[in-house]
Amino acid sequence: MMPVLRISARNARRWQAITLLLTTACLLAGAQTAPLPPAPLAETKSGLYRIAGTVVNEQSGEPLQRVTVAVLADADSHTVESVESDNEGRFTLLRLPAAKYQLTASKRGFRTAFYDEHEEFSTAIVTGPGQDTGRLVFRLTPSSVLHGAVTADGGDPVEGAKVMLFLVPPDRGREAARGRAASERIAQVESATSDDTGAYEFSNLAAGKYLLAVTAQPWYALHLSSNESRSRPGGGVSAALDVAYPVTFFDSTTDEASATPIVLGAGSREEANIVLHPAPALHIFVQVPREQGPPFDLVPPPAMRRSIFGTPISSEAQLNQNPAVSSLAEFTGVAPGHYELQQGNPPRIVDLDAATSQQVGPADGVPTVTVSGTLAVSWGAALPDDVSLVLTSTEDSYRQNQQTTARKGHFRFDSVLPGKWDLQAWGPAGPLPIVSIVANGSTHGGSTLAVGDHSLTIAAAVAQGETRVEGFVRSGAKGIAGAMVVLVPRNRAAFQTLVRRDQSDSDGSFALHDAVPGQYTVVAIEDGWSLDWNRPEVLARFLPKGVEVTVSESSGKTIQLPVPVPAQTP
Repeated sequence: MMPVLRISARNARRWQAITLLLTTACLLAGAQTAPLPPAPLAETKSGLYRIAGTVVNEQSGEPLQRVTVAVLADADSHTVESVESDNEGRFTLLRLPAAKYQLTASKRGFRTAFYDEHEEFSTAIVTGPGQDTGRLVFRLTPSSVLHGAVTADGGDPVEGAKVMLFLVPPDRGREAARGRAASERIAQVESATSDDTGAYEFSNLAAGKYLLAVTAQPWYALHLSSNESRSRPGGGVSAALDVAYPVTFFDSTTDEASATPIVLGAGSREEANIVLHPAPALHIFVQVPREQGPPFDLVPPPAMRRSIFGTPISSEAQLNQNPAVSSLAEFTGVAPGHYELQQGNPPRIVDLDAATSQQVGPADGVPTVTVSGTLAVSWGAALPDDVSLVLTSTEDSYRQNQQTTARKGHFRFDSVLPGKWDLQAWGPAGPLPIVSIVANGSTHGGSTLAVGDHSLTIAAAVAQGETRVEGFVRSGAKGIAGAMVVLVPRNRAAFQTLVRRDQSDSDGSFALHDAVPGQYTVVAIEDGWSLDWNRPEVLARFLPKGVEVTVSESSGKTIQLPVPVPAQTP
């Protein structure tokens, strides 16, 4: 199952803004750049303002010409004005009403960006009396390219190979990795298909550390079941044809743990070629208990699943099963590798490190259990009729996510392995933070649960965050732009579901959206974007100078902090 992608309304507007900016860039690309007029002296008297500055290459500091710069309305991301930078990289956007604007820039060979962008956050530009918006420096990062070729033994190109690119989060130590949120783990960011020359390319990449994985099928492969081979005139399939490509990682290893990271610098162009080696395709036999007479579908068919760095991928293995003929189900075309095989009723899960053909018995593997229960809003508000639920293993990246739907507050997962799991919920408007779980008569905060060897019934409480916490970051009397602002929950057990972040705008203002009822401390950290903010202990030293705030069910849509949040440094 594919993991659920969380996109907030704010991030959705950001992607819409990027699309509009790229369209504007195409329209302006063929036009002659006109000299930029100076700001009219009467501009501020008329209640209109300007946003001006210089676009530079973040790596070299050199000015960039013919960059499309646009201001977008902060509320809905529609384009208000756009210009191109001149030969010295200067841009000026005139006659803007006093308001808050998103500022974007785009140029071929550079990553399209928002002003002072960090992850999914950026600094908006606030125009109005007393605001200095005429001396901005917009730094654009050169985009990186990763390309290469997928070939087979002998150098023949492999056409149609699926090339998957994964981003490795910053390495902050083993202990930090254990507590890392799902959004901070290795994640697939791109995929491509090799052409008839075996070539692939990923462009417009950010600098960072990446991992590469390839799946493919030999074009000549032929897989027959044992029954088909016995009935085939002249014998079975030649062993030279019954082959498969294992999942292969750069640098041409089939061991996920031995994959070689590819480090891309800003503006770099790296080549990563992968050679696929065919291996004898495996045959996995699963003994399926027969029911007393038809129908034969009372026992669910066995299934083989696999994943790469925790991301589920499709398996090329083919299931051959005819209960009327044989009690053995057979998977053919199985490439060597790690699989999760589900079989039987009640289901059992077999961790299969497949290196040779083998038979799986009905008692093999670990029995799964049912996890069921109820979902409710912590303070009794109405819950959406349908809520998507996902269980993600916190112990084993090979474990497949479990997914179901809570209908009118009731849900059921049918095949869950014993272990520790994280429960996540999404409603029509976005994520619903799970703040507590009642299991086996005890209540604990947060969204994790321990599953044993018996069915488990739980009651999960979610919190619908509807309050926006607004304020200003200041150092003395000066507003500080670009600071990381964190709403740190007092409830450590539910930290990952309750924490919120923003980036301060040009006047120091910020807005922390969808805050859930609870007690918090707001902290602001200049140059804090490299901090491991997911760990409460990392943020602990900033709390004494933070501003405390309580969000309650009666807080309304907005809480305005009565005092500014002091800017702190790491």
